[in-house]
Amino acid sequence: MKEDTIKLGDFLKLENICQSGGEAKMLIQSGQVKLNGEIETRRGKKLSKGDRITIDGKEYIY
Repeated sequence: MKEDTIKLGDFLKLENICQSGGEAKMLIQSGQVKLNGEIETRRGKKLSKGDRITIDGKEYIY
């Protein structure tokens, strides 16, 4: 059962977008990750159900 919230960095690892927390941090802090259409640079940002994460034009929904 999934929790109601998850940190953005953890989501990227869970979805196998990144292999490590360090890789997730670099991807997020470089401005390549959008959360609900806005660039998100906080790796610890909590995601809620239905949030849309976009990386390189590919969209993921939590």
